[in-house]
Amino acid sequence: MNVTRQRVVTVLGLAAVLAVAIAVLPGHRGWFDVGVYHGAVGNWARGGDLYAWSTANGYGFTYPPFAAASMLPMAALAWYPTIVANLVLTALAVAFLLHLLVEPLARRHGWSRWYALALACCLLAGLNPVRDTVSFGQVNLLLLGLVYLDLWLLERGSRLAGVGTGLAAAVKLTPAIFIGYLLVTGRWRAATTAIGTAVGATMVAAVFAPNATRTFFTEALWDTDRVGELAYVSNQSLLGLVARLDPAHPDRRLWLVLVAAVLVVWAVRVRRAVHHGDDRAGFALTGVSACLVSPVTWVHHLVWLVPGLVVLAASTLPWPPADATTRRRARAGVAGYVVLCSGLVWVFANGSAGPLGFVGANAYVWVSIGMLVLLPVGAVPPRTARPAVQCVAGGILCSYWKTLCGSYSALILRSRSKLRPQ
Repeated sequence: MNVTRQRVVTVLGLAAVLAVAIAVLPGHRGWFDVGVYHGAVGNWARGGDLYAWSTANGYGFTYPPFAAASMLPMAALAWYPTIVANLVLTALAVAFLLHLLVEPLARRHGWSRWYALALACCLLAGLNPVRDTVSFGQVNLLLLGLVYLDLWLLERGSRLAGVGTGLAAAVKLTPAIFIGYLLVTGRWRAATTAIGTAVGATMVAAVFAPNATRTFFTEALWDTDRVGELAYVSNQSLLGLVARLDPAHPDRRLWLVLVAAVLVVWAVRVRRAVHHGDDRAGFALTGVSACLVSPVTWVHHLVWLVPGLVVLAASTLPWPPADATTRRRARAGVAGYVVLCSGLVWVFANGSAGPLGFVGANAYVWVSIGMLVLLPVGAVPPRTARPAVQCVAGGILCSYWKTLCGSYSALILRSRSKLRPQ
């Protein structure tokens, strides 16, 4: 059997195993979150209150008004076309992320590009957070794509670096930690761009939806009942871990101490990463830290760990590892990947009594902590900027941004004319 045929058989075999596993194992979320977006934004476009709408079991829209404005096209779509649109956008984000994260590895090690990307796609599909993101219809992979657009721009020295992070932070507050990364590592221009983009997008939403903006920042943002129970096993953050120690009275002082410790480790490690010219490790560490310090990190939010897995895998190449340290790192990476694929935490969804239950119910938290401490920095040679690409990419992104702003301004104005006075 020649090499190409062998690779085709390998990819098809792995894809078949994953397809069977995903089809047989329980866990499809029934497009629940995209249903919330569709219902709330549709109600808003028809003149209703964005944050008053809720599902039959009490879940409502939890994102800032700019996120709702970005989702306004949903109001014109029926249910099934909305699902298709969500899947297409997610697939585009995944394609960009895999190209950005995996293609350089394939080139560096002389692998066939299609083979490396196909294997990476299969391995990505096996992860519990990715499966949940897709079947919930969540926006996590889209936000990850926006933030990693800035990595792509930073590596090329583009002045537009920061736009993606700013937009992501305007849609959902968690990605704002990447603005912290830009500040801690001295990327002042990119940090200013990110802050300006986030504030600008938020102010645009405030102009067209002042009441919704007021409601979000004075009520909805602080209402923890809107997001669910802190001690629920799906909350794989440090606060979720603390809440599972005492669900009735979570010790927030202990949580703040743990958050402070994580942020100190994060700041030290990302500065070291940038010193080594390793923004990929720095971005990966920031995504891991975001999952730990956020008050609520549902399992589907853990797609922010994916770049860290890629960094870890890259540090063990070429395969098999030659030295003992790299072999231990490879074993740790495989173990973390298997845990994240397993859905282990769901075994304890109905209770996590005893030491074993506590360890199992927080399995993904342990993986995140391990990645924060052990993720290698400077293990992979940094990419070099390509000035010719900078100009082309900058022009394309600038044109796209102008078109997007114009389109959404017109769309929001049309929708506003249908809304009752807020």
